[in-house]
Amino acid sequence: MTDLFLAIFLSSLIFVLFKVFPRFKIDTFQAIVFNYISAFLCGYILYGSDLKEEAWENTNWIFYAVLAALLFISLFVLMGKSAQKNGMAITSVAVKMSMAVSVLGMVFIYNEQLPFLKIIAILLAFSGVILVSFSKKSSDSKQQTWWMLLILFFGSGILDLLLNYVQKTQVDVISTALFSAFGFGIAGLIGLGILIAQIIRQKTRIEFRNVIGGVILGVPNFFSIFLLMRAYNSVAWSDSSVLAVINVAVVCISTLCGTLIFSEKISWAKGLGLCCSLFAIYLFYLVN
Repeated sequence: MTDLFLAIFLSSLIFVLFKVFPRFKIDTFQAIVFNYISAFLCGYILYGSDLKEEAWENTNWIFYAVLAALLFISLFVLMGKSAQKNGMAITSVAVKMSMAVSVLGMVFIYNEQLPFLKIIAILLAFSGVILVSFSKKSSDSKQQTWWMLLILFFGSGILDLLLNYVQKTQVDVISTALFSAFGFGIAGLIGLGILIAQIIRQKTRIEFRNVIGGVILGVPNFFSIFLLMRAYNSVAWSDSSVLAVINVAVVCISTLCGTLIFSEKISWAKGLGLCCSLFAIYLFYLVN
């Protein structure tokens, strides 16, 4: 159970780090770029010896790694901005409730059954995201909130589905850990290219605190995934049950941190949305 608890803690820590970055004047994009370089190094140092020659003979996985990298960096940038702008708890729910997208994709791609409880859970997931994005601010703010949360919701679901597909079809060629590490590395290279272009155009400059912030973020980013994958084997539950419990715990911890540490207020609509989301994940747990 240690792997499960540590995965929950580190996944929650990512949202907290995004929230404290502005207090230390850490540039979110620069931190994310160096975060992926740090995550790649963690993965390659740990699992580099598992790399097979077959991986360079059958290179279909590289296409999926590039696609995953594009999703990694674009969603991570948006997640950081959303945590700062919309609140940590709401951003966490939007990301974690993307499980509904993953489930629908698996139902159609793998012809899985769709029992009544799972249908209810999916509907509650959508309701939860809509309710937590409810705001009494101006129409511009509403549009911005919807834009961020909905892209995180669908994008994270597509990323989960992609990684699930890779695990089913490419695991004999390259391990899941190394695929993730290379995905992180490619995302880091993409971000580094953008960062260099910004420096050449004199729109920004690299500061040491941003590098340190990225390294600090990259370690829990990689290990949260690493421990999640290890928990699938070390915890005597089904994979979907492990994932559902982690999602519930991260949402609860993010909400608690947002309220107690950062004084985020929860309106009745957002509170109802959080309840719907938690109940939806619980139903996913029951179904599996």
